Amino acid sequence: MNSPSPHRRLCTDCGLSRTAQPQRCGQACQFIQPDYPGLEKKVHGRVRLESNKNDPDELFFGPYQQLLTASLRQPLEGAQWTGITTRIAQRLLELNQVDAVIAMAPHPEDRWRPMPVVITQAQDMARCKGMRMGYAPLISLVEPALAQGHKRLAVIGIPCQIYALRAIQPQLEQEHGLKELFVIGTPCSDNTTTENFHHFLSLLSDRPQDIGYLEFRADYKVEIRTDQGEHRLIPFLNLPLSNLKPDFFPLTCRTCVDYTNVLSDITVGYMGGHGEQWLLVRNERGQALLNGVSDDVLTHTPISKGKREGAVRGFMANTERAAGGLPLRRMPQWLRPIVNWLMPRVGPRGLEFARARVEMKAIETILHLRREAPARIKNMAPEHVWKIVGRYGLNRNPQE
Repeated sequence: MNSPSPHRRLCTDCGLSRTAQPQRCGQACQFIQPDYPGLEKKVHGRVRLESNKNDPDELFFGPYQQLLTASLRQPLEGAQWTGITTRIAQRLLELNQVDAVIAMAPHPEDRWRPMPVVITQAQDMARCKGMRMGYAPLISLVEPALAQGHKRLAVIGIPCQIYALRAIQPQLEQEHGLKELFVIGTPCSDNTTTENFHHFLSLLSDRPQDIGYLEFRADYKVEIRTDQGEHRLIPFLNLPLSNLKPDFFPLTCRTCVDYTNVLSDITVGYMGGHGEQWLLVRNERGQALLNGVSDDVLTHTPISKGKREGAVRGFMANTERAAGGLPLRRMPQWLRPIVNWLMPRVGPRGLEFARARVEMKAIETILHLRREAPARIKNMAPEHVWKIVGRYGLNRNPQE
């Protein structure tokens, strides 16, 4: 795990390149030649339903059995939301359904830096609650955990980590004795290095070292809490994003097509929620994970309000400028309070907000690949991404 990761332009250091067989990246990396239909069928028994008129959301979110919003009846102190992800993993260990959970904990020298860990005791899952920001080689711990005799595993990870895990799962079963695998996925978009994230915090506060909690919320605000008990809400439009360097978000994250972690058994995030967490139960294993904490969790039907098209088209225009090397247009200061007031009231909310974010990520993928890696677009952009962006006039060129 401590070996340096080979340098690649499109790499989030999921950990596969640090294993004894780094050449597997060629077949197991979502940024080389992903096969989402093939892996969706292996993991869920079917591919996403892209043209279901009664429920078209699988085009955006991937295969699922049910969509829910949820919260823990008794929130875990210090958790990012209420702590559902942590509680699911705790319960697996309490019931002896897994031997170990592979997840992220804070680095002892930097609470924002993610550090992969193998957890074998339920009470130790508390180490993993909360958000980390940065890259960490989670997958590098899977084979060592199996070698230690932990043949029943749960893994908590972000999409690029989970794609690699699913791609090598048959090998893990055949060659390393993997017997059980539960995958708890979290949505991800626009990750960056921990160093870059510290710079972002420095733009939000003159004492960034005191910030212990930060969350991008579905009500168009960022929530910040400090060690001294201060609680701030910053509207998205007031964030200093235009002051960040152009490569603050690397090309990998600007061209990721798996915002919602479609290869997990259950996805736990915020994007489709409205003050609560958002759950996508994707298969029977995911349902079993939710059933395991049913006494601890309150669930509701997600809302879907507002219209996303205007917001998505505005994002597309700004992204076209950014992908063309032009500066982003800044909203006039006098207009920001008005728009900040309007967005939570008339902008996309709940599932419509989630659809908007998936469309934005798909648009961003095509525009940035066309500018920075046009030869990659044929292999990196799955068919469902072209269907998503087609609504906004982005269509495949003959060479794509």
